[in-house]
Amino acid sequence: MRTKLFVSEAVRSIGANISTTVAATMTVLIGMFLLGLFIALFSWVNSWTDHVRKDVLVKVFLVQDASETQINAVRAKLLTFPETKTVVFISKDEALKRMKAKYPDLTENLSSNPLPAAFEVTPKNADQVKAIADKLQPLPAGVDKVDYAEKKTERILAVTNVIKYIFLLGSVVLLAASTILIANTIRLSIFSRRREVEVMKLVGASNWFIRGPFMLEGVICGLIGAIVAVVLLVLAKQFALPVIEGHSSTFREDDVHALSFPLIATILIGVSLLVGAAGSGITLRRFLQI
Repeated sequence: MRTKLFVSEAVRSIGANISTTVAATMTVLIGMFLLGLFIALFSWVNSWTDHVRKDVLVKVFLVQDASETQINAVRAKLLTFPETKTVVFISKDEALKRMKAKYPDLTENLSSNPLPAAFEVTPKNADQVKAIADKLQPLPAGVDKVDYAEKKTERILAVTNVIKYIFLLGSVVLLAASTILIANTIRLSIFSRRREVEVMKLVGASNWFIRGPFMLEGVICGLIGAIVAVVLLVLAKQFALPVIEGHSSTFREDDVHALSFPLIATILIGVSLLVGAAGSGITLRRFLQI
């Protein structure tokens, strides 16, 4: 019975205060739309940085006359390192094949294969490449040199870390700004009806009896705003994303992707419901102190 009363009061209040209701709903809509874009962009950037960091390898070049025993010993040593994720052996023929594919003009007149065999070591974490290289000093028997493109690797790690932290900070700031903006809009809505709250308080209504319809109203505004925001994101995904993908090959990488859209939509709806209810409940508290 009380739930039915809360719902009827919330619906009546929305109809009677349509301007403030629209303002609160539009604020939620804008906040959730921007938050949805930022979540998608942040998750994509995070995935992209992980993709870039996968190219960070330690290359262990072997001497030209390395024996099978030496090769196996180097492989076994690499696999003992706790930082090692995978070890791939690149034969002399495979190295030449790669070189021909990458630089056909430079390799077309080669009479013999000058390239050495090598191991490509993928670390568990891209930041561990130097640790792996350092553990190979002094060089084991059969190893000519160890290379992890130090300058390039350090630049990749620094740039990807900065990008990741910037987008993470931006997401947190945007979420906080959206919450404050929505709460302030709800506060204005409640302030315009403070007399109604005071009268209900004076006739003996409990705090939760007064707070219930307002919180439900905030939830309804939040839900409507979030649903419209999700619809706009769907339209953006359908019409804008194909245009962006058509101009960038990077977006077509199989292992570079944002969070799934249903998950983003669920997050937005959950956040909007929480902010709508909490904003109404917390803001109303000062008007209940009579």
